[in-house]
Amino acid sequence: MDLYNREIISYTISDSPKFVLVTDMLNKAFKKLSDNTNLILHSDQGWHYQHQTYQQMLENKGIIQSMSRKGNCLDNAVMENFFGLLKSEFFYLQEFESV
Repeated sequence: MDLYNREIISYTISDSPKFVLVTDMLNKAFKKLSDNTNLILHSDQGWHYQHQTYQQMLENKGIIQSMSRKGNCLDNAVMENFFGLLKSEFFYLQEFESV
């Protein structure tokens, strides 16, 4: 999510956490974003965001990685709010047969 205008830049969805989802999401975002734009990408401390491949992908594009402090959801409040709304308005009100 771009914090300037709240635009979702890229996303992937799955029923389980897989590293390929993160790399696919980054590659989609890279196609939409200009190079050399002094971006900061903020995330929680999930294992996939600490993975060397992920960090190298960001470094190769000149993107600065930022991570929330451990156990502090307020550091990532905008995304925590977004996912809370997504779950309450979409997932919890629906019955799905598959992803």
